[in-house]
Amino acid sequence: MAHEKPNFNVVFVGHVDHGKSTCIGRLMYDSGMIPEQEMKKLKEEAEKHGKVGFEFAFVMDKFKEERERGVTIDLAYKKLITQKYQITIIDAPGHKDFVKNMITGASQADAAFLVVAAKESVQPQTKEHLWLLRTMGVDQVCVLINKMDTVDYKEETFNKVKEEISNLLKSVGYKIEGVTFLAVSGLKGDNIVKKSDKMPWYKGPTLLEQFDNFSEPKKPTDLPLRMPIQDVYEITGIGTVPVGKIETGVMKVGQKVKILPGRTGKGIEGEVKSIEMHHEQLQEAPAGDNVGVNIRGVGKKDIARGDVICDAAHPATIAKEFIAQIAVINHPTVIAKGYCPVFHVHTAQVPCQFVELQKKLDPKTGQVAQENPDFLKNGDVAIVKIKPMGNLVLEKQSVNPHMARFAIRDAGATVAAGICIDLVAKE
Repeated sequence: MAHEKPNFNVVFVGHVDHGKSTCIGRLMYDSGMIPEQEMKKLKEEAEKHGKVGFEFAFVMDKFKEERERGVTIDLAYKKLITQKYQITIIDAPGHKDFVKNMITGASQADAAFLVVAAKESVQPQTKEHLWLLRTMGVDQVCVLINKMDTVDYKEETFNKVKEEISNLLKSVGYKIEGVTFLAVSGLKGDNIVKKSDKMPWYKGPTLLEQFDNFSEPKKPTDLPLRMPIQDVYEITGIGTVPVGKIETGVMKVGQKVKILPGRTGKGIEGEVKSIEMHHEQLQEAPAGDNVGVNIRGVGKKDIARGDVICDAAHPATIAKEFIAQIAVINHPTVIAKGYCPVFHVHTAQVPCQFVELQKKLDPKTGQVAQENPDFLKNGDVAIVKIKPMGNLVLEKQSVNPHMARFAIRDAGATVAAGICIDLVAKE
């Protein structure tokens, strides 16, 4: 089996209507991922809906609908093979999906494209998106200044927008040196896959070339083994097989593991008997792999989705209470002490209560803006103390950032996102 190119997850974020879907659709089409007849159909559909030029956006929307209906999409669509990577594109249409995608582990973004329309430039949401990327540990960011066709491909407009976004990036804590700014038109196909002849002044890469300019994320194999369980299967002839993505460390056949919290809440000891990936038996599997594993001494009733398989010598912690930095994104009213929503951490969902609102931070500087606020509203960034109402496997960001991020959901929407900065472990 030829070794596949490394997987690389990229998220596209940006204000609604700034052309994310169009850029992605154009990328897929111009790189030959979407057959001509398929595009013709979408074009006719776009015209039928009175949305001429929306055919590229429809490419992604079609998948969104399929995703919502639970239809699996032909992988070729989502996977883009470049010289260096297998790219998985996470289209983050609205705010809600974006946050959920960003945080629910599976689609941990290695890099992000911030899409900004040349005419409208920075919007209120732009800053929020950058905050989220920053909080979620996405270090590599590239800016797509889109719709250059609407400003006559003028270099001075590009430079003005570039300056505005540079200031914003700095205020959130990104280093500008590492950020590339692309001048593109998704609709017209300028600098997406093909170099544009409309902007002789632009010397940067195309969108397609930019993917390979991102540096490969370091696999966190030096941290202890952590594999959050996504599902548990019973397989004839093998037995109980938990399945999930190895977040950190390396799993090896013969390794002693501890599954936390397990049915008892105290953890269950076992030993890795076999590891399988794509119907192939492995002796070991590093962070980043999605595997099925059979563990000696562990039955189907002992474990469930949300449990974490850990290295027995270095197990994770179960939090009695913890301190977190959160960003409130989308709450219908305000968050006050006593609020008890559901926390989504790796694959677990546990109700948790806000016990203290300790500090409100100034999002621009990260400095304390207010001690012990009475409530938090949309746009606020704060340090809070949380008490899980069940067994929650969680680690501090300084110990294992991959096990420290979470989303807070309530009534079907993501209301906040955050990261654990300190915790008191359950005895």
